[in-house]
Amino acid sequence: MATSSFNTAKPTWYLYLVRCVDGSLYAGISLDPQRRCHEHNQQRSRASRYVWARRPAQLVWNKPVASHSEALKLEIKLKRLSKAQKEQLIIEDKVWTTFYAPLKTAP
Repeated sequence: MATSSFNTAKPTWYLYLVRCVDGSLYAGISLDPQRRCHEHNQQRSRASRYVWARRPAQLVWNKPVASHSEALKLEIKLKRLSKAQKEQLIIEDKVWTTFYAPLKTAP
């Protein structure tokens, strides 16, 4: 009897920021941030309207997170930050630790 070897590893979700041509920052989640940035720039049907109107966009930051659910929660939290706070997140890794910690310790 043959056994199948399915990959049971969970896919890694990422939280990402892209910088648009006008300097604005767009936050999103993806399994592959590089591919997603390419889609924002090249595939109108797959791009967000916001980024499509402000192309080209460049991937400037991404971090892996534990799950799709966690990625969605963090995306909402990230979108609520001011532009200055997002810029700090890009520059300083300790800001990510502060940003991510409350979610990890929540019951």
